[in-house]
Amino acid sequence: MVSPDSDGLEPVLAALSTMQGNVDRSQKSQAHEYLEKFQKSPEAWNQTHSLLSSPDTIAEAKLFAATTLKGKITYDLDQLPRESLPSLRDSILALLISFREGPRPVRTQLCVCLANLAIQLLEWKNVLGQVGSTLGSSAWDCILEFLKVLPEEVTEGRKINLSEDELTVRTKELLEDNASQVLGLLNQYANSSAAAASNPRLFECISSWLREIPAADVVNSFLLDAIINGISNDACFDAAVDCMCIILRDTREVDEYMEVIQIIYPRILSLRPRIAELASSGDLDAYKGITRIFAEAGEAWVVMIARLPTEFRALVESILECCGRDQDRDAIALTFLFWYELKQIITLDKYKEARMQYADVFGKLVDVMIKHLEYPTPDSANEADLFDGDREQEEKFREFRHQMGDVLKDCCDVISVTECLGKAFNLIKRWVSTYGSQATSTSVPHWQELEAPLFSMRAMGGMVSPEESVVLHQVIPLIVQIPDHEKLRFQAIMALGRYTDWTAQHPEFLQPQLQFVIAGFGHSSKEVVKAAALAFKFFGTDCRKLLEGSVTELHTFYESVLDNLPPDSQEEITEGVACIISVQALDKVYSTFKMYCDPVIKRMMSCANQARTAQDDGPRLAVAGYIQLLTVFVQNIQPYVSPQEENPAVKYCQEILPVLSAIAENFTNSTPILERVCRCWRYMVLSYRTAILPLLPTLAQQLASGFENSRQGCFLWATDSVLREFAIGAEYVDASTSQAIYNFFEQQALAFLRIMNDLPAEDLPDVIEDFFRLLIDALIYYHQQLLLSPVCQHILSAAISALTLQQEAPVIAALHFLRDLLSYGTEHPNSSNFDRQDSGQAPRNSPQLQQAVKQMIVSQGEPLVQRVMTGMMFSFPRDCIQDASGVLLSLFEILPQQSAVWVKGTIDMLPPGSIRAGETDRLMNAVGMKVDAGNLRKVRVLLQDFTTSYRRRNVAPREGLGRLEATRFRFNG
Repeated sequence: MVSPDSDGLEPVLAALSTMQGNVDRSQKSQAHEYLEKFQKSPEAWNQTHSLLSSPDTIAEAKLFAATTLKGKITYDLDQLPRESLPSLRDSILALLISFREGPRPVRTQLCVCLANLAIQLLEWKNVLGQVGSTLGSSAWDCILEFLKVLPEEVTEGRKINLSEDELTVRTKELLEDNASQVLGLLNQYANSSAAAASNPRLFECISSWLREIPAADVVNSFLLDAIINGISNDACFDAAVDCMCIILRDTREVDEYMEVIQIIYPRILSLRPRIAELASSGDLDAYKGITRIFAEAGEAWVVMIARLPTEFRALVESILECCGRDQDRDAIALTFLFWYELKQIITLDKYKEARMQYADVFGKLVDVMIKHLEYPTPDSANEADLFDGDREQEEKFREFRHQMGDVLKDCCDVISVTECLGKAFNLIKRWVSTYGSQATSTSVPHWQELEAPLFSMRAMGGMVSPEESVVLHQVIPLIVQIPDHEKLRFQAIMALGRYTDWTAQHPEFLQPQLQFVIAGFGHSSKEVVKAAALAFKFFGTDCRKLLEGSVTELHTFYESVLDNLPPDSQEEITEGVACIISVQALDKVYSTFKMYCDPVIKRMMSCANQARTAQDDGPRLAVAGYIQLLTVFVQNIQPYVSPQEENPAVKYCQEILPVLSAIAENFTNSTPILERVCRCWRYMVLSYRTAILPLLPTLAQQLASGFENSRQGCFLWATDSVLREFAIGAEYVDASTSQAIYNFFEQQALAFLRIMNDLPAEDLPDVIEDFFRLLIDALIYYHQQLLLSPVCQHILSAAISALTLQQEAPVIAALHFLRDLLSYGTEHPNSSNFDRQDSGQAPRNSPQLQQAVKQMIVSQGEPLVQRVMTGMMFSFPRDCIQDASGVLLSLFEILPQQSAVWVKGTIDMLPPGSIRAGETDRLMNAVGMKVDAGNLRKVRVLLQDFTTSYRRRNVAPREGLGRLEATRFRFNG
């Protein structure tokens, strides 16, 4: 290293002080920007060393310097002459000696620095030997830390600017060739003293090297004793648990690791007394650790557990014990995956014997789970606050209950749903006989013991066959008589809603349940009312045939409760009655549809009149809500009508279409209203398909005028459904109708282009997304017309412009469109059509379309490449990168030589100094070789790696500063 220079440290220290001080936002922003530039500058090499070497530097500044040095070595090593790298290595080793006692964060960063340098300094062959001899026996923690981070950094080697071949060779040199030496070193250290054998750094190092050292070698060494003993030592418990769990995961291939398992298994069972010990101690973290070990062992050896149920029963019982003793319910979730995987394997016929042997275990598991489902008893007498004000704990418990419900379903698969339901039924029956007579309208004793089995019944509802004949006919009469306690009533209604499929086969039980649910609409609790609405939806959906004759009475009920429900519940109860309308005789569909919907439209129009003068959004949101209810009716009322007959549902839609059109015309600035109107129109098309043809001219006109007036993307979304349903080749659609639909689409496209000409892309992200989603379907169904139309050139320009956005959804939509468009420049497009005679053949593209696409690429390929590469280097969200590189691949597939020229031109426009010396030539030479070899997919990899590396070096904020928004590069050309 060049000798340190302290002259330039003052601005850095001042900026760090500003970042940590109580100053205004603008000063912190300036300091942040300065430090970010500093981290990427060549001067940072010497100044970080000065900060680390100075005894006067504060700890925070030293950590910043070490983190900065790590970034320099990872991304900016080319800023140093190659011959100076050994000096850099020696200086880092010297710093490690001075920081061997800590602070640990600084020491860790320096170890990472040394590991990253070791990866890139290919001529450094004796890495472990030199590090060990330089640091010496007095710096074992430092050596262990370096050994720990080395495999981690090598695994993350794609961040480093090495070729694939160089990285492969270096990985072998640093890891594979040193594995046995590291194992010997760790054994030697662990045997050196009791303190060494319980050092957490030792176990962290073993965990890291288990990627390279076979688990069998660790198990057959003194290290296994150290790990097992470490699990009983509080000082190293967490690290020892992590290490053991990694070893267990490595033994998943049970046939290969049978000898290892035979050694480990008794050692794991020897830990079983710790379950009770830690459960009584109240140490929640330690209890989770011991549970994790047993759960990991079960997951790893689940095949052996199924093959040898007698031998491995003790392990399964240990996991069950972990569940049963977990009074705080913090560790039990660690076992859920094991129970699922064990269920999956022992329900196979091959392991029928194991299923029988573990039946009692799963039976006990049901008891444990139902007990854990119980709400806590509050410390105070206030039952309205069961969690003493801890809302986070309450939400966690709610989510946790549903996870336990999944375990109950696993139990149903193993020991039968009837047995599991029977356990819940017995608990309900026991509560009724014990406490039922003591319940009053204001007090229900020990209600938690009744609510838990009710929840379990709800959770298991999906597993019950409609033909179940043992439990449900006994338990349902009990459920509809439970006391009027909020949580009991809520859970009972929700449980009944899960058994409507069964009720449909047992009509004698329908009316008591339905009356119980309908009574819930009058409950004082909002949660009970919501549960009633959801349950009513299920009764309407599954028992529609049984309720066919009650449609008139239910209309009175529907009208009486609708206005008192929240929006979600309004939709649910509407879906229930819509399903009942859907099974009416064909001659009654129109009148029933009208009977239910006319009052909804009346409410909608009343709110619309209020919304014209209202100052708040309430009336407009109400209008949108009522339109949504109409949509629910349209979605669910789909009578079967032959193509020659008039569809009664379409007849009613024809009546309401002018009303919806008037709403759309009068509320062009209300996004919620317009989105609901378009959704309703879209489902008219999807529900009634070609039967909607008489409405199509009016509907198309409204979609066109609505889009032009409002500039809302929802009109394009609705247009897409029309485009797909009436495409060329669709059943019962003649050619003239399909052509008219294409003309309508082109009208929408021209309107979009005019809008995009008037407004910047940043103001239209949602519209852009909807437009390019529409175009993807247009390419599928109308590629012949679209690609040969003059408008296609302008659409391509719009797509290129859309790539300036930084939001993920519109960029992905534009990239997907571009990939599909460019595929028509090849022989086989990313598409299909209705006319293919041989479904086994990929669609072939006509030479005419291929030439049309090539002409567009020739005229606009250069700005397209510039915009895609700029996005990959500067602005695209992470999830867009694969599609962006796919666009570049498509260009190379069509015009490889010209695309290479455009890529080089783009790179040449990057800011001076942001590209390493010779990097452009190396990239373009590699691209040329892959193009000449016809290996175009490798070109994609090269360009993706280049743009990723560029972004990391020049755009992405480095560690140690938080995040600053990067300024996107703008081309001058």
